[in-house]
Amino acid sequence: MTATPPSTTSNPAAARLKLAGISRRYGDIQANADIDLAIMPGEIHALLGENGSGKSTLSRIICGITRPDAGSIEWNGAAVSFAHAAAARELGIGMVFQHFALFESLTVAENIALALPRAAAGELAARIAGVSRRYGLPLDPRQQVASLSAGERQRVEIVRCLLGEPRLLVLDEPTSVLSPAAIEALFTTLRQLAAEGVSILFISHKLDEVRALCDRATVLRAGRVTGEADPKSTTSAALLRLMLGEDPAPCLLTAREPGATRLELRGFSLAADDPFGTSLQDIDLQLRAGEILGLAGISGNGQRELVAALSGERRGGGGSLSIDGAPCAQLPVAARRALGFALVPEERLGRGAVPAMSLADNALLTGARHGLARAGFIDGVAMRARARDIIERWGVRGGGPNALASQLSGGNLQKFIVGREVGLAPRVLVVSQPTWGVDAGAAQQIRQRLIDLRDAGCAILVISEDLDELFQVSDRIAVINRGRISIAQSAATTSLQQLGQLMSAGAFAHA
Repeated sequence: MTATPPSTTSNPAAARLKLAGISRRYGDIQANADIDLAIMPGEIHALLGENGSGKSTLSRIICGITRPDAGSIEWNGAAVSFAHAAAARELGIGMVFQHFALFESLTVAENIALALPRAAAGELAARIAGVSRRYGLPLDPRQQVASLSAGERQRVEIVRCLLGEPRLLVLDEPTSVLSPAAIEALFTTLRQLAAEGVSILFISHKLDEVRALCDRATVLRAGRVTGEADPKSTTSAALLRLMLGEDPAPCLLTAREPGATRLELRGFSLAADDPFGTSLQDIDLQLRAGEILGLAGISGNGQRELVAALSGERRGGGGSLSIDGAPCAQLPVAARRALGFALVPEERLGRGAVPAMSLADNALLTGARHGLARAGFIDGVAMRARARDIIERWGVRGGGPNALASQLSGGNLQKFIVGREVGLAPRVLVVSQPTWGVDAGAAQQIRQRLIDLRDAGCAILVISEDLDELFQVSDRIAVINRGRISIAQSAATTSLQQLGQLMSAGAFAHA
């Protein structure tokens, strides 16, 4: 049951939410240690910290998912405690999770209905459509979640939360897979909500966004509060130093002459496999050894279908698709990996890693042919050693090779998955949303490792909605729009404005 319900009369001078001395331990890991935090009505408050700093644990405590070992919580000046998440929702606390809590076999409307009071299907669909239009987050209530990209799933989570009319809205990396236009629309919405008295806890690694949006920031490091700041008057570099304790190393991309073509599509087309998908149309694309090709685009314009076609998850199609000159449009996933293909998908849990399996077992998923299995038998010692090596090389925090993938923070799991694929020394690597939900220091680490792999001769396709990221790592940049890909241009001579025009254009000619 819910312990200590708050008074029905709120104190207008009191904080909407006040935490005092909150602590939480998981075994040997002190996730939160004596944390104090206050969020006022109508305030947009940032919670900053590197991956593993305790942000996710704290947000789960606020939303009633996790109970603290020590400390107290006040809501509008009255002491409360939550026995479960529903108790927090009843007070008006809503959360948009970094890892999506959606059922793939259900439609958008059916997923949203699970979190709302009973309503007629037609009425709910109309409400979803109305909120989607109002806040610039387009959704079709009839579409099955399994067919949505990560960016579209993010919209479902945000719309579902907004339909609950929260008084405190907790947003965990809400912009990580949204387009620039969608981010600006979301910020307009958040400012409007704050003006109406809604409190917002904004968790993000994008410091420029924090500085543009937030009124105050609390910074965590190793589970403890290391400081508070006014983001609008504090530089991104100063915020980063509070988070990391030091300045991250910059990425170093030096010009070089690419080698032979490793991945090639010529006149490639593939019909969408569901009525809400995007068909790939007449794509010409060349990816050469020793180069990074960045692919920009608004979510839902064919990125998911392109990754499925390249990886072998979907086979067939018109035109040609080849790796190192070998036709592979009809080859299954394993055969393409045997040719040196590797993939980091945008969905970490479920595609990039199996949540209920250990990191050692997850290392085996793509590493069996790389010394982790012999004559059909798994080499457990080698498997755990491989996982331990990835953990040490990439600074993954989470309990070692036997830790379950589901126990890691999003950023640490992303580092493990990228490290696993980079460690296979692939000839062709496709990476989708490489730094989604990753702190600034780890993001720079991932980007530099991709550059290092490119310098070693790998051909890399980076699919990202973070345009700044694409300019940091790419030799050439193209845009995907409605299933077509534009002519790739040198990143050094391409502007943000040019990419934005291509991303929002009604149509454009392929190469």
